[in-house]
Amino acid sequence: MRAPLKLSAIVCALLMLGGLGASAQDSKYPPEVESSLEFARKECKEAEGTGTTFTKNTVRKIDLTGDGRADYIVSMDEAKCEGWESYFCGTGGCGLEILVALPNGKYVSVFDARVRSYKILPGKGAKDGAKRIQFELHGGYCGRSGVPSCYKTRRITTKPFQFKEPG
Repeated sequence: MRAPLKLSAIVCALLMLGGLGASAQDSKYPPEVESSLEFARKECKEAEGTGTTFTKNTVRKIDLTGDGRADYIVSMDEAKCEGWESYFCGTGGCGLEILVALPNGKYVSVFDARVRSYKILPGKGAKDGAKRIQFELHGGYCGRSGVPSCYKTRRITTKPFQFKEPG
């Protein structure tokens, strides 16, 4: 009877080791960030892409709110959906999601849309550690056509926001 227990323990350990390989990769980022990446993989697959490739610049770790906790920016500008190279980007820009740390250790998505580019700016005052982000958007967000771009700046907090196209 001991042999089956040992065998099941070995099988269980091997399964766990296999799982650890995957979860070690998954635990590289918080679950909410991994979920964002998994969503991109799923979208690519549903579009009949053959695989998704991310670069080291896809995920950026930075304190945006000034609270001392790491926040994340997931930018799809260098990501590839094999077989559909421009899937994550278009004339309106590329997918960008900002995930902000909450005091309970979880993350909240405060922005998720296409942007042409972004630039991180300092907070407005010495006491305001929250960064601001200047977004370069499709011209439609400022009541124009696609060109020239529209620029909007937003202070990053834990409150979700979005930009609305007029009309």
